[in-house]
Amino acid sequence: MITVQNYIISITYFEGIAEDELTHIIDNTLLRTFSAGEMIFLEGEPVDGLWIVERGNVKIFKLNPDGGEHILHLCGPGKTFNDIGALDGRNNPASAAALSSEVLVWLVPSEKIKYVLTHNPQVALNVIQLLADRVRSLVGQIEDLALYSVIVRLARFLLKQAEDPSLSGPGVTRTAIAAHINTTPQTISNVLHTLKETGAIQFDRHRIIIVNERILRSIAML
Repeated sequence: MITVQNYIISITYFEGIAEDELTHIIDNTLLRTFSAGEMIFLEGEPVDGLWIVERGNVKIFKLNPDGGEHILHLCGPGKTFNDIGALDGRNNPASAAALSSEVLVWLVPSEKIKYVLTHNPQVALNVIQLLADRVRSLVGQIEDLALYSVIVRLARFLLKQAEDPSLSGPGVTRTAIAAHINTTPQTISNVLHTLKETGAIQFDRHRIIIVNERILRSIAML
């Protein structure tokens, strides 16, 4: 396992951080370990700070009144989560849980993040860019859910998965994908077989391989 110092300076969030600011962060950062299915925090609880994934995959989700789960984000190594709660100081806006068998995450207290942001314009710009990207991603999710069929949503997810390793790590099962694009695991299986029949994908045991990106992009309407 690498040190927290080396890990923090390797992620985009803290590009341009000064040495004294880095020391201020690492002196107060905690390493936490979670097993698959274990809750990291619950929606509505007081926020602890910013979380950074070192190993494994984490799901950020909300539950509807019937207990149905909708995954807002899938976070893998190098990704941060609960940024909004860490910055505005309010309660956690969603819940987070470990997806893979061993998840290692760093917790940076909110006040330490705010200290760096008030002293380092570059890190503040990094955070603004990250939050802007998150907003665009959420707008895209809303658009997909409102306007497109399951096969289009799944095709778009598979294309994103090919570009972002954090969407394809351990624990990102068909059940997790179903909860992310608002459908059922059985529907995911049926649509995957339809995509295979089009020649867009193939299966290698449990892996999904894109064999014709042009066809998949056409289905995704991109």
